Amino acid sequence: MLRKGLTFAALGFALIAGPALADTTSLPVKDIHWSFQNPVFGKFDQAQLQRGYKVYREVCSACHSMNLMYFRNLGQPGGPFYDPKYPNPNDNPYVKSLAHDIMVSDIDSDTGDPIKRPATPADKFPAPFPNEAAAAASNGGKAPPDLSVMAKAREGGPAYIYSILTGFQDPPPGLTPMPGKFYNPYFPGDVTSNWTGPANKVPPGGFINMPPPLADGKVTFDDGTPSTVSNEARDVAAFLAWAAEPKQEERKTFGLGAMIYLLIFSGLLYASYRRIWRNVSH
Repeated sequence: MLRKGLTFAALGFALIAGPALADTTSLPVKDIHWSFQNPVFGKFDQAQLQRGYKVYREVCSACHSMNLMYFRNLGQPGGPFYDPKYPNPNDNPYVKSLAHDIMVSDIDSDTGDPIKRPATPADKFPAPFPNEAAAAASNGGKAPPDLSVMAKAREGGPAYIYSILTGFQDPPPGLTPMPGKFYNPYFPGDVTSNWTGPANKVPPGGFINMPPPLADGKVTFDDGTPSTVSNEARDVAAFLAWAAEPKQEERKTFGLGAMIYLLIFSGLLYASYRRIWRNVSH
């Protein structure tokens, strides 16, 4: 009995003396309407995807990779640059042009030396850093996350991405940011150790290594859409939602067709039942 008491006492002391794990907090993601939200009829806005790709290519790709994306994906059905005249996206001239503007690493087949060459639709999006160590060194010790499936990997999906990109702000009085980090109330974290204000008024959010990447006028949209931070964030979030599930529209179309088929089949089955058993007493 004494041994049990000592055991529970030791456990209680360990719980009291051990470090407390603070819960992460953040503001709820912003409520944004997306054209692809409807689980059956929702579709991506192709013009928005094109603008979102431009934001990714001109801003985000400087730090973030998309290792699961190929240039040819841009020309597939439902993609930003899909053209029904080119069912094979490798033949899409616009996709070819976009890829050709990007240099990718390769090996010279004659000498075996590493070279750079213009990309083709068959190439992956190139990574901004040669390896993870280089990526971490450029970002305060932590490599920027790959964005291929970011919209599926984070709770809130594209709304989370939009909220982060538009949520950067100066820390409130009493909150001292860590060197090289930036305050964002939508980024899950804990700022208690950097807070000098009242204990019951700790601000939500956390510190993120990424500085605010967007600014008004940072990207010029070809269709004349105003280049505001909100529009840039909304468009790139939509593009990343598509990239995380590029077959989404095809899946919805197949699902709708399957539902219609099952409804028709159910009607025929019921009509057959009524016809066969109508003169049979039960």
